[in-house]
This record gives sequence, structure tokens and C-alpha cells, in this order.
Amino acid sequence: MDAKPYYTPLNKEMQSLAEERVNPRFPVREMTHFLDGSPEATALKEKFMLDLERDPLWRMDDSANLSLAEVRERTMAKNRSILHYLANEPVHIFRQRMNTISLVDPAYWTRLGVHYGLFFGALQSQATSSQMAFWVSKGALTVNGMYGCFAMTELGHGSYVQGLETISTFDAASDEFIVHTPSITAYWWIGGAAQSATHAAVYAQLIVNGKRHGVKVFVVPLRDPKTFKLLPGITIGDIGKKMGRDGIDNGYIQFTNVRIPRSYMLMKYSKVLRDGTVVDPPMAQLAYGALIQGRVAMVVDSGNTAKKALTIATRYAAIRRQFASPGAADETKLLDYTIHQHRILTLLAQTMAMHFTGVQMDKMYVDLMDKLESARPGDDMAPVLATLKSTHATSAGLKAHCTWATLNIIEQCRQSLGGHGYSSYTELSAMASHWAVQCTWEGDNTILTLQSGRYLVSSYREAVAAAAKAAKTGAKPKPTGIAYLGELPGILSRQCADPLTAPESLTPAVLREAFAVAAATMVHKAALEFEAAYKATKDVEKAYEECAHARFMAAKVHSAGYLFDRFADAVVDDASVPAALRPTLVRLLLLYGAHTVSENAGVFLQSGYLSAAQIGAIQAHVNALLKEVRRDAVPLVDAFNLSDYVVNSPFGRKDGNIYEHYFDQVRRLNPTLKEHPYFESTIKPLLHRSMDEMDAPELDDE
Repeated sequence: MDAKPYYTPLNKEMQSLAEERVNPRFPVREMTHFLDGSPEATALKEKFMLDLERDPLWRMDDSANLSLAEVRERTMAKNRSILHYLANEPVHIFRQRMNTISLVDPAYWTRLGVHYGLFFGALQSQATSSQMAFWVSKGALTVNGMYGCFAMTELGHGSYVQGLETISTFDAASDEFIVHTPSITAYWWIGGAAQSATHAAVYAQLIVNGKRHGVKVFVVPLRDPKTFKLLPGITIGDIGKKMGRDGIDNGYIQFTNVRIPRSYMLMKYSKVLRDGTVVDPPMAQLAYGALIQGRVAMVVDSGNTAKKALTIATRYAAIRRQFASPGAADETKLLDYTIHQHRILTLLAQTMAMHFTGVQMDKMYVDLMDKLESARPGDDMAPVLATLKSTHATSAGLKAHCTWATLNIIEQCRQSLGGHGYSSYTELSAMASHWAVQCTWEGDNTILTLQSGRYLVSSYREAVAAAAKAAKTGAKPKPTGIAYLGELPGILSRQCADPLTAPESLTPAVLREAFAVAAATMVHKAALEFEAAYKATKDVEKAYEECAHARFMAAKVHSAGYLFDRFADAVVDDASVPAALRPTLVRLLLLYGAHTVSENAGVFLQSGYLSAAQIGAIQAHVNALLKEVRRDAVPLVDAFNLSDYVVNSPFGRKDGNIYEHYFDQVRRLNPTLKEHPYFESTIKPLLHRSMDEMDAPELDDE
């Protein structure tokens, strides 16, 4: 164990933080290695942080003072160093580098991510091997000769991709497609379009011989890479300043009868032959893999971003003192107030749940894609497709759940800094602005939650049908992919027998079962509403709409339970967890589960598994757990191992010298001017304006 604080304190603030680090209950460095995956992964992350900190192009402390034009230019200039790594590092190493970059400059992560993740990702998932080789030879991988963007969102269409208006019509005579935007609802919000992109991956309605064949993907050149002039038929504009991520140049695109070769349609799955024959894939679901990648990345990013926000808020709460108890020699630390522990430490537990869920989801995605890529004609694809369907729905619900949670975490951390949270130099206000878009892009969160809920209702119906069939035939019911649905109907009447009042009575097993029963109950409720609506309307879509709120709530409970399960898998069920770390991690697991139950008491009471008295007992456990986690708070955020450069906030400095660095940053970035910029034009006329009474006629006496 560490016996000394990590720093020699120089002032009161530094002393306050240093005392939090004396005799931590777990080895901090070992926790860092465990969270990162290995000592080697930690070393790599530290290398990435240092690379960025020492690169003059990656200065970040003055970001709040930059204009829109300055932000965009500086963001694009960062490509000079990063593209070297893109061309020379293995893919898995470069992905880890980008994970670090997303914490430092989300706008740059987006600007390159639009090309690398979306445009190049579309090529990877939708192009044939020969098409892929062609576009790589043109510079798609190395961003040498082309820079891509991703056109899927229109001014009038977002989440409903099948409703896109832009059309791509096959002209058999010339063996070309004609891409055309028929109305004002052009492609909108297209990252990189305004000032950067030379090519676009365009999602448009395929029309062959007057018949629509759904939305397909086409590579459409936008600008001449040498002159950067727009090509014939291309209209592009800048949509201007946004709420956040101004380093990405979002724009609009209109196509006016733009011709492209037939081979510019990506044909890994759907194909258009020379004679106009359209060949659709036997398993259209295979295209879902491209959607899953982005959603899994956002679950991972949620945990990482929440760690940064909590590093700032937790260190500040361990330093900032407010009000003094009678007889106390000093004011009380914010972190010692029970209400502040509820405010911050419950979010710390939630962040750890997102971390371990992200790790597991990333592994699941890689394994799934390996199976899809290795599939050969004649293989039994049913198990893989079932996994694909389940992962697609799960990732949709988790993307929504985790990005919403992280936005709340950032905002709660910002507010916890009091008035200082309103300063742009705390980093938290910028984080909130940058993060908000995560709740909308890659699928609006409400829509994705409903999609997840639809899958749950569908799985419930399949489970009920399978159980009924098994009862008749004596065969074992087929697993649904959702464990608790395999326990129907008995799980719906399950109750917790323990009063949960004893100190050790709240266990991971009890909470896991509580989540399972609650989720099963909510899905059951949504399914009953669906069946009633379907019986009345005989229309599946109307029935799903009628139970929309119920399936929305079911998906939220399912996602919260999924996080608990993955957290428990990682810290309870995995025998490889270091013994010195397990007690701390299990306390966080219990805090996440107990606090979630407490905050959603109505749902858990409705399930019948827990009584009102047991809910009250769980709330008492929350208070006890907070006192324990309070002791570990600063060592835990230290274990996140984010350098001061990455944190980019004087209030989250590792040495605790927050006020001196904040004062220095404010003076450095806002020097006193020799002359007032608008005294003569505005203030002087205001202060010295005439106050003479206006002339007015006298009134006759009445």
C-alpha cells in the first residue's frame, strides 16, 4: 500500500488533497492497470497523453478564447501529426490513441472520425474487396488525395433513414448512377462538408427501371482534390456555429443530376449488374454491423468522458471547504457532506459500471465481426444472426442509456463547482456543450430506446410462444438471448425473502435478481399492452406505437440492469480480479445497484420483488456505502490516470494547487488592456449623457 501522499503539499489546498492520499485502501497503480487492461496498456495511454501535451499543435488551455474560424483551422492543423500515426500504427493501437484524443479534443476526434470512422467505416462494411482496394489506392486509408464525409442526415430526415429523399437513379445507357436532391431538404449537418471533404459516402434511394430498391451507399466526389473547387452539380454550404464541437465544419450538400460510375455504389451486399438487375443480399441483417460499431464506441466514450468530469469534481470537492461545524478548527470539505456524497459518489459508481460495460461490449463487437467476416457460403448462420440481432438491440439501448447518463454526470459535476462551474476555464462547460450531441447523432436516444424496447417485447413474445410449445411437446424451450425471459412466468412472482436490514445482507446476487425481476415485469407489462392493442387493431405497427411508453420504460430498466450484470461479471464473477482491488470494486458495484434501486423505487416496488420496507433498508445501505466509498474517492479518480493536460482544468489538478493555477490562467488569457476597447464609443456617452428635463407645454388649471 502507498504510505505517503503522492505530492509534497505547498499550500492549504494542496495539503487538503494530499491528505486524501495517505494510506489508500487499495494499490492505486494496480487499479490503473486493471482498469486499462494491463500495465502495457497503461504505458501506451501515458505515451499518447505525453505525445499530445508536447505537440504545439495540441495546445488546449486557450480553447475557450478562440473564434469559430480559429477553432476550425487549429483543429484541421492537428492532422499534421495524427495522420502520421494513422498511416504507421496498427489499427488497434491507433484506436486506443483516438480514445485518448476524444478526451482532449472531441471536435478533432469528430473531424477525423467522420473520415476514418464513418466514411472509411462505410467502405469497410459495404464495399467489395476490389472496391475497397480501389478506394484505398486513392488515399481513403491514409487521407492522402481524398478526405471523406458521411451523408445520411437530411434537413427533413434524421432517424428515419428509409425516408431519405435524395435519389440515385441507374442509367443503363451510360452505366452510371444519377444522384439528385429533389427538394430543399438537402443533406444537412454533414461533418467535414463545409470546408474539408473531397468525397462523400452518400445514402440515397436506389431507383432502377422506375422501381425503388431502398437506401444504398454511393461514393460521390465533391471537390477536385488539387484545386478544391466544387465539381459540377455539387452545391455545398456552411451551416455555421453550433452548440459545441465547432472544430468540425458541418455543412449542407445538394446534388443536381450528378453522374457517377456504377462501380461507385458499394456492393458488398446489394448489387446492380450491368443490365440493371438488382441483387439483394440473402441476409440483409449483415449490414447492421456498421451501426453497432459507432454505438459501442459511444458506450466506451461515455465511461471515459465521465471519468474526466469526475476527476475534476472529486478533487475539487476534496479541496474546497464550505462552512464550519461548531468548535471545528476549519471549514468542512464538500466531500464530507452527505448530500455531496450522494451528488458525486453515486455518479462515480455509475461511471465504473459504464466502464466495465464498455469493455465487455467492445469485446463482444470484435468477436461478432470476426464471426461475420469468417462466415462462408453454406455455414449455419442462425446463431451468428441471432447474436447480431441481440447485439444490435442491446447496443441501441446502451448508447442511449450511457450518453444520457454521461451528460447528466458532466452537468452535475459542473454544478458541484458552484459559481466556478460557470467559467469556461473549468472545462466542464465545454464538456457539456461537446457531449450533448452524443444524445442525438448515431440515432436519437429516444428512438434507440424504443428500438431496444421493441426487441424486448418481440423476445418476450418468442419466449412465451416457445414455452407454450415446449409444454405441449416436452421439449426444452429455446433460449431467447435474454436470460430473465427464459425464466418466465415464474420470475414474475419472485420475492426477496431477506429483510435486507443486516449490514452484510445486501449482496450482488440480491441486486442482480432485483434487476432481473424488475426488467421482466416491465417487459411483461409492455407485452400485455402490445397484445391488447394488436387484438384491437390487427396492426403490428399500431400495436407497437400504443405500447411505446411501456417499452421505453422496459428498455431503460433493462439497460440499467445490463450495466449491473456486466459490472458484476467483471468484479465478482471474474476470478482474475486482483484480491487487493476486489473489496473496493464490490463496494462500488453495490453502490451503483442500491442507488439505482433507490432512485427507481416505484419500478422495483411494482415488480413485487422488493417491499417498501426492503426499499427503505436499501436506502440505508446507500448511506453506509457512501461513507465507505468516500474514503476511496480521490485514490479512485487518481487511478483513472488522466494527466493535468488531458483534464485541462485548474480545478482538477493532481497537485491540488487549484486557485493559483486558475488565477494564473485567467490573467494569462485575459491580459489587462492599455486602453479600454469601448469606453469612448459606448461607456463615455452613457455616463455623460444629458439629463436636462424636456421642454413641455404648461397645462391650464382645472
